[in-house]
Amino acid sequence: MRTQTMNRDWIATARTLSEALPYLQRYNNAIVVIKMGGHAMTSDEGMETFARDVVLMRQVGVNPVVVHGGGPMINALLDKLDIKSEFIGGKRVTDQATMNVVEMVLSGQVNKKLVQAINSQGGRAVGLSGKDANLITCDQTDPALGLVGTPAEVDTSVIHTLFESGMIPVIAPLGAGRNGETYNINGDTAAGAIAAALKADRLLLLTDVSGVKNEEGDVVTELNAARIQEMTASGVIAGGMIPKTETALTALQGGVRAVVILDGRAPNACLLELFTEHGAGSLIRP
Repeated sequence: MRTQTMNRDWIATARTLSEALPYLQRYNNAIVVIKMGGHAMTSDEGMETFARDVVLMRQVGVNPVVVHGGGPMINALLDKLDIKSEFIGGKRVTDQATMNVVEMVLSGQVNKKLVQAINSQGGRAVGLSGKDANLITCDQTDPALGLVGTPAEVDTSVIHTLFESGMIPVIAPLGAGRNGETYNINGDTAAGAIAAALKADRLLLLTDVSGVKNEEGDVVTELNAARIQEMTASGVIAGGMIPKTETALTALQGGVRAVVILDGRAPNACLLELFTEHGAGSLIRP
């Protein structure tokens, strides 16, 4: 039963909704590619919150595309099956036995769990991998790494078809080789290639840190390519942030309007980024 007594929380909520109007208008019919990884992938609560946010985005006119990872789940099944992995330069060598597990986990377990989560929130999600409808054609990244691929061609026609039907594409980072091979693709790399091919308005890279940090450890809310190159050369950007910023710069060069690296552990991180003045994480522009 409704009550007529207002409190400050309700008033603040109404104000937030009102202030979101220009951003809702700004992103109407925009394409937003989201790379989901990290904590939200392994937390049922995080998955549910993320799914609800994606459905809301679609409801207000955004065209979201979700690209996901699945490293922890892959590692768990490899260990269970006692499949040993060799690493070169910190990167896993993907032989055929490993590739079979990777495809099983990404296209099966993880992809369908995420699709189900979105559909349970009232959305209409469709699960794909880069092998479907020739979405991603790969070249081998390095023969020493085995079946690891780099996107060479991206055919987005199936994604546009899903947009036209009001559906949400959920994509596993696998691709097809030119001779029928299946390649494993880094999730950030796959998301960046898809975003560039779509000329997306935004690429959101969800991770387990709050953004790109400066020398003092504070999040830099806005950067450009020159600043990233400077911070990388000086060692401020290091470790796992390097491939994410490299993905961001490649996506921008490919035609993406802006990239945001943000904390996927924060509740409603995507909504805060798109529909509030202050945003979330680190915004990267050309």
